[in-house]
Amino acid sequence: MPDAPSSPVIVWFRKDLRLDDNGALTAAAQSGRPVICVYVLEPASDKVGPLGGAQRWWLHHSLLALSDALAHKGNRLVLRQGKAADVLPKLASETGASAIYLNRHYERDEIDPPILKALQKHGLEVKRFRGQLLHDPKAMRTGTGGPYRVYTPFWKALEKDGEPREPVDAPASLPAPESLPVSDNLHDWDLLPTRPNWAAEFQEHWLPGEAGAHRRLVEFVAKPIQRYKGDRDLPGLTDATSMLSPHLTFGEISPARVWHATRGLAATNDVIHFRKELVWREFSYHLLVEFPALGEKNWNDRFDAFPWRFDYRQFSAWTKGETGYPIVDAGMRQLWRHGYMHNRVRMITASFLIKDLMIDWRKGEAWFRDTLLDADPASNAANWQWVAGSGADASPFFRVFNPILQGEKFDSDGDYVRRFIPELAQLPNKYIHRPFDAPTDILRKAGVTLGETYPKPMVDHFAARDAALAAYAQVTGKTSEHDPRD
Repeated sequence: MPDAPSSPVIVWFRKDLRLDDNGALTAAAQSGRPVICVYVLEPASDKVGPLGGAQRWWLHHSLLALSDALAHKGNRLVLRQGKAADVLPKLASETGASAIYLNRHYERDEIDPPILKALQKHGLEVKRFRGQLLHDPKAMRTGTGGPYRVYTPFWKALEKDGEPREPVDAPASLPAPESLPVSDNLHDWDLLPTRPNWAAEFQEHWLPGEAGAHRRLVEFVAKPIQRYKGDRDLPGLTDATSMLSPHLTFGEISPARVWHATRGLAATNDVIHFRKELVWREFSYHLLVEFPALGEKNWNDRFDAFPWRFDYRQFSAWTKGETGYPIVDAGMRQLWRHGYMHNRVRMITASFLIKDLMIDWRKGEAWFRDTLLDADPASNAANWQWVAGSGADASPFFRVFNPILQGEKFDSDGDYVRRFIPELAQLPNKYIHRPFDAPTDILRKAGVTLGETYPKPMVDHFAARDAALAAYAQVTGKTSEHDPRD
């Protein structure tokens, strides 16, 4: 290897596709050495990927954006495909690099150490930096020294810990070596869908990349955050939430930068509630670090004996938004068309799959992982287990969302349903969430024929709820009154 002071530093980009507040990139720029920026598309394994179809679309556009941003700094993104433990030493050999800098990603805690040891065996200096989260989840401990299992004490501990660190601006420049290595052609990776192009509408709603993330943040902090606590539950509003989740998932913006943007605002309930949502993401990673099988196994093993059943016809109808319950179907159709679903509706659709259809939460988690642009390994798993009642600090299993009442409460004017189920658009508000209760003349006037233009309910919600609660009582020996407000 050449002498370290003049040899290049490789920055291994992963789920940190940004220049701003990027610890590894900042350290490389400050080293005074040439910087080689690389992204490695790793093969699917038990612990890595495969990326869901929606996220492959996002990754393609995010890498294009990162490449353009690096070009403006006088550098270029090198793309390679293969196992990181093989690709990175080879790249170092090609370029004479003597060091590899990377940012830590806690979901890779099981697979990173062998890779890093392999790099060190090749004589490479390896440095890891923080930045995926506001705090190190392994440093967060209760008064007895154990991990947190309940969110509220976790939030209070972070509050007590003080404000998160200040984010660091992007480097002013990134000197490249005189000769950069050969890069794969991004289009050869076939990340984009073609026939059919089911992502056709994605670009109307999303701008992947760091610039898109910062634009979202500026727009959100300018106004919507001021009414966040109340409006965030209303799926009919199109600008009530930050829409930052895919950008955070791909690391196009750091949580420290997002938190920092709220510092100049009055500490209203709306701002605090938004910060709590950011910390829920932290809590999910805290759970994942303590229980790496969060997406595969019940946190609460009492649920291992739960009598799930799988009806492929029902599952398929759920994925297509053809259950006969408008708020559920609108959510599933939004997911397919936009790669995203409103958070309130995520809870409703998940509850329906788990408790109305009695289908294992892992089936839903896998479907969301494939179709969500923001399918974060910690949040997706933690949230599904939350709804199922099997997770840490979970919603009780006996809290069964009533899809009719949920729709009427949070989409009272039916705007959300009409947007994604146009065949119901002419129904009056009174029946938009219960077309099966509408008189024949009302249905005829609205152009709705149940069982033809729109499906009849696939199950009776109340009978399905009772069956789910009976199964829960059989496994746990516990019975609880259902809250009709759900």
